[in-house]
Amino acid sequence: MQQVIVYTTTDCIECTMVKTVLTQEGIPYEARDVSTNPEFQKEVEKFGFLGVPVTVAGNRAVKGFTNELKELIESISRTT
Repeated sequence: MQQVIVYTTTDCIECTMVKTVLTQEGIPYEARDVSTNPEFQKEVEKFGFLGVPVTVAGNRAVKGFTNELKELIESISRTT
């Protein structure tokens, strides 16, 4: 299974939703809080985003809680 990273902050409702769905789908992930580590924010910016949530799996990064995220989760689930 490819590594999944969720860039997040503690008070982000969309971030919580992303993490909840990943947990419900049985997809392990690493949460990286950009508010506690400036390096994590730099990583987010390298993907072309400024805000969170950003979900990364393999070489694909998705911003927000969107249909694109749903597609990413489905593609991860198919490879498990």
